[in-house]
Amino acid sequence: QVQLVESGGGLVQAGGSLRLSCAASGQSFSMCSMGWFRQAPGKEREFVASAPTTWSGASTYYADSVKGRFTISRDNAKGTVFLQMNSLKPEDTAVYYCAASRIPGVIITARQCDYWGQGTQVTVSS
Repeated sequence: QVQLVESGGGLVQAGGSLRLSCAASGQSFSMCSMGWFRQAPGKEREFVASAPTTWSGASTYYADSVKGRFTISRDNAKGTVFLQMNSLKPEDTAVYYCAASRIPGVIITARQCDYWGQGTQVTVSS
């Protein structure tokens, strides 16, 4: 089992930045691929970014909508994954979820994920 707790959400103006954190406990963090997803009101949960396990050899991967603005990173020693969000837009407003998968490579769908955090709200005002 892996427990995930997100933090760092909030209200920010368009063009601003936020940094989300997700602290993992339980099963060895380094064995899990990590990802961020988001869900806006009335919409399905969508993929944002993926950080595969270090030993898989796979690279980080981003949704086209956030590429160049968001950066995912992981600190295996601290069992934490981060999402640095820059140049935020109102359309980035959503609940952001941290997810973990036993699949060692890139995760891009919710079905690939085995564990989820409770979510953190990000609101970008225009």
